[in-house]
Amino acid sequence: MRYSHRMPLVEARNLVKTYPTGSTLFGGARGEILAVCGVSLEIHAGETLGLVGESGCGKTTLGRMLLRLIEPTSGSIHFNGQDVLAASTGELRRLRRDMQIVFQDPFASLNPRMRIAEIITEPLTVHGVGSSDTNRRRSRSQRHEAAAQILRAVGLDESALRRYPHEFSGGQRQRIGIARALILRPSFLVCDEPVSALDVSVGAQIVNLLKDLQREFGLTLLFISHSMPVVRYLCDRIAVMRRGQIVETGTSQQITAHPAHEYTRSLLQATPEPAFGILSP
Repeated sequence: MRYSHRMPLVEARNLVKTYPTGSTLFGGARGEILAVCGVSLEIHAGETLGLVGESGCGKTTLGRMLLRLIEPTSGSIHFNGQDVLAASTGELRRLRRDMQIVFQDPFASLNPRMRIAEIITEPLTVHGVGSSDTNRRRSRSQRHEAAAQILRAVGLDESALRRYPHEFSGGQRQRIGIARALILRPSFLVCDEPVSALDVSVGAQIVNLLKDLQREFGLTLLFISHSMPVVRYLCDRIAVMRRGQIVETGTSQQITAHPAHEYTRSLLQATPEPAFGILSP
C-alpha cells in the first residue's frame, strides 16, 4: 500500500465513546460513562506518537477505536485516506493486515493451548497469506520460515516455535506477541502499554527492541503508556490524555522540557527518573 506524504497515515476527528451503566426494570440504560470525549489526533507515517496518561483515562479505548476493535459512539477515523468506519467487512479485513496491536499483558494475550508456531502464523492463516490449495506442504513450509524469520527479528531462536507459552518468561512472551503482530508486515502498530506488566530491566529491553523494529520495518507506532520517561525516550511526539480528552500535544522535547498543562507537569513530577535510566541512548 502506498502512503501519502501530504496527509497523516492515521487521522481521528472528534472521537467519542460512551458505555451504558446499569439498566432499568425493562432493560433500558440508566446512564452513560464517557470514556473518550471528542478526541482528535494525527499520526504521520514513520513516526512514533506516545499517548500518555494515568490508568482509566481512556488511552486503551482510544487505541482500540483507531483499529476499530471498539466501535466509536461518534467521530471519524481515516487510515491512509480511507474511511475506517465506513469500510465493509472485506475492506476492513484488508485494512487489518496493515494495522496490528501488541497487548499489555503477555501472559493473557497468548493462547496457552497453542504452540508458538501456531500463534505466530495464525494471522497468515486468517488472512490467507501464503496459502495454496495446490501445494499445502509448501505453504506450511513457507509459513514456518516466515515465523522463524520474524522470531529472529525480535531476538528469539527458531526452536521457540515448537514450545508453548508457559515455557517462556514475561519478556519472551511479549517478544512473541510482537512477532505475531509483525508477521503480516503491517505499517501501523498500536502498542498498548507493552512494558507495564514487566520488570524495569526487561521493559527497557522491549522498549529498545521496539525502537529497533520501528527503524527496520519502517513502522508507524502509537505507544500507549503511563510513563513519561519511556515515551520521552521512544517517541517523536507525545499526546497527554486526561479524563477522556487530549489536554496537550507536542514534540517529546516540548512536552517534557516546557509542559503547558498542569496535568502534564504533574505526570512529569510523579515518575521517578531512575526507573528507566537503564534505557540506552
